[in-house]
Amino acid sequence: MTRIRILAALLAPTIVLAACGGGSATPGTVPAGTDLEVHAVPGLRFDMESYEVAAGESLVAYVNEDSIHHTLVVVQDGTTVAGFELSIYGKGEIDSGTVALEPGTYELLCTVPGHQGMKATLTVG
Repeated sequence: MTRIRILAALLAPTIVLAACGGGSATPGTVPAGTDLEVHAVPGLRFDMESYEVAAGESLVAYVNEDSIHHTLVVVQDGTTVAGFELSIYGKGEIDSGTVALEPGTYELLCTVPGHQGMKATLTVG
């Protein structure tokens, strides 16, 4: 009985996190019509230091080339854009979602503790 409780305690956070996603994290291919593709790569970094996208609603794909969990949020002037967070857990996993952005400069961040070096500039034109 103790082993079952331990297993349940270990699995509970995974089940809760899986239910809270902003997109559809699955191994596979980047969705057709993607406007912005960001890759999490080994070394706790994104594949590029800066990205560009047109103003308005954009489909964003987040690809995990690493073997650990990463998130992706959009921040402007220290405020996280509400309603948008992507999460990828293992190598080859892809999460996607849409975000509507006005023209300006934003920051892309991974919010996993210890991953604060994962940031890039997003220019929206």
